[in-house]
Amino acid sequence: MQQTSKRLFRWQSLTLVLMAVGYCGYYFCRSNFSLVLPHIIQEMVREGSSLEDAKVRLGYVASISVLGYALAKLFNGVLSEMLGGRKGFLIGMIGSVFFTLLFSFGGGIPFFTLTALGNRLFQSMGWVNMVKVSSRWFSYSTYGTAMGILSLSYMFGDAVARKTLSYFIGIGFDWREIYILSAVILGALCVLCFFFLKESPVDIGEQEPPDNSSNLLETHSDKKELSSKEIFKILLTNKTFLVICGLSLGCTLVREVFNTWTTLYFAELGFDHVAAAAHSAWFPLFGGISVVLAGFASDRLGTNGRASIIVYGLLLTSVFLVLLGALDFGSSTYWQVILIALIAFVLIGPYSYLAGAMAMDLGGKKGSTLACGLIDGVGYLGGFLAGGSIAKISVEFGWSGAFFSLAGIAFLSFLSAVYYMFEQKKIVSVVV
Repeated sequence: MQQTSKRLFRWQSLTLVLMAVGYCGYYFCRSNFSLVLPHIIQEMVREGSSLEDAKVRLGYVASISVLGYALAKLFNGVLSEMLGGRKGFLIGMIGSVFFTLLFSFGGGIPFFTLTALGNRLFQSMGWVNMVKVSSRWFSYSTYGTAMGILSLSYMFGDAVARKTLSYFIGIGFDWREIYILSAVILGALCVLCFFFLKESPVDIGEQEPPDNSSNLLETHSDKKELSSKEIFKILLTNKTFLVICGLSLGCTLVREVFNTWTTLYFAELGFDHVAAAAHSAWFPLFGGISVVLAGFASDRLGTNGRASIIVYGLLLTSVFLVLLGALDFGSSTYWQVILIALIAFVLIGPYSYLAGAMAMDLGGKKGSTLACGLIDGVGYLGGFLAGGSIAKISVEFGWSGAFFSLAGIAFLSFLSAVYYMFEQKKIVSVVV
């Protein structure tokens, strides 16, 4: 038994590494848009567009692609149940590679919109299928740790992608070559996952770890199989689940604004394009550190500790956003970089719980992918506003107006988190 346990642990470790590295690859084909945004804007200005018009139109390209990403996530849970997590993860990679290459060969807003949308539709298959695979490989007692490690893939992966691609921008790659390079990197990681990633421990002759007996679907354990429609109904009629969806909406909006606009914001502060791209990596880097600490604390502090971390994180997020919008830094540009890094540190750790450990806790093996898809999908409906809407606000009222707007969203999310925390305390007191 001990030998089998060690064997399972090795395969669990390999599975974590493959999914984390694979999802990092997804970010090479996602973060590239933000990094080359100043270059595409310059190209559009040379072709006759005004700077403001180019900025707003590309903002709507980002918004439409995020909207497609959000809507696709709402249905990816069902698709994942049909395909299996491993197959869905690989299909997402292949589709993203195809549309990233296609984007690099075109020009004009309609073509950019269609190819960016196609890319994000396939990108939406990545996370939910990782959750599906994780729910089968790991025990509920280690969900926080496992999902904390996997959450590093979208923070450190984002940071690595930005640092790597900014290096190639610095040595003279144009934006089209950056897109081709991104596709090659993700394609190589897809091949690696194809050969070594397994759907579940059953594929290697081991048993799957136990499920969380307190998930929302256990009250229906008298039925061997629940349909997707029944699982949707159970989730969407649960008050705690709806609050988590609301938190996801607010947190994703703030996160997507910085993912999309940080490079351009730094460029408008006075950094050259290479430095602006490199400094944009501080947001996902400090977010990744936050995820490590939050994931480590999650399995040790329990449900109440997780709720408290979300509350304090969102309160500090709103404070730092107000400071970023209100303070006059004079000729300094580095205080803005520091504040954005701090925002990532207090926001992303709590954010990582929502469509990760919480989705797995609430949905269990039967409904984790549907829970994840709904939480993440609702979140990215908020992320839809991060493109064109924020672009218009920044043009009309400057970046200060955009940051004040985000501070308001973060504060409303904080109030929702306070409500969630008190609800969790009631549940724990009843159980005790």
